[in-house]
Amino acid sequence: MDIAYLPEDFPVLKMSGKATGEPVARVIYSRPAKDGRTIFGNVVKYGTYWRLGANEGTELEFFRDVKIQGRTVKKGRYILYSVPYQKKWTIKLNDDLYTWGLSIHSAKDIYSFDVPVTTSPNVYEVLTMKFESEENGARLMMAWDSVRTYLPINF
Repeated sequence: MDIAYLPEDFPVLKMSGKATGEPVARVIYSRPAKDGRTIFGNVVKYGTYWRLGANEGTELEFFRDVKIQGRTVKKGRYILYSVPYQKKWTIKLNDDLYTWGLSIHSAKDIYSFDVPVTTSPNVYEVLTMKFESEENGARLMMAWDSVRTYLPINF
């Protein structure tokens, strides 16, 4: 399991007593390994729900309302899914917590966003997620194998 915060240095700020308030977001996820396999279109099938990790479902929590692609996403916890395709991923925020990501109830999808896929010059041996600051917000980078995509978050 791994965890990433927005802002990235929030844990350091919190432990040093310099954090003011809550973070904007955090993602908690398991990091499956590539292990020489072709991931997308093979291990992760195109056009089907994927839990964006292994083991327990990937959880994305917003500590305040944010905007994604112009839509307001309410403060709260969501299970993060993707429906990957070769040129885009459809990112789903679902409110069916505690599912381990195995029993996917698409009727509980609250939000859905299409994001383009890019090819990474680096091969990510393990699934990697991290928040990257940008003007007017940040983006959640999701990468594995040679595939990378970004979910824009404005606040």
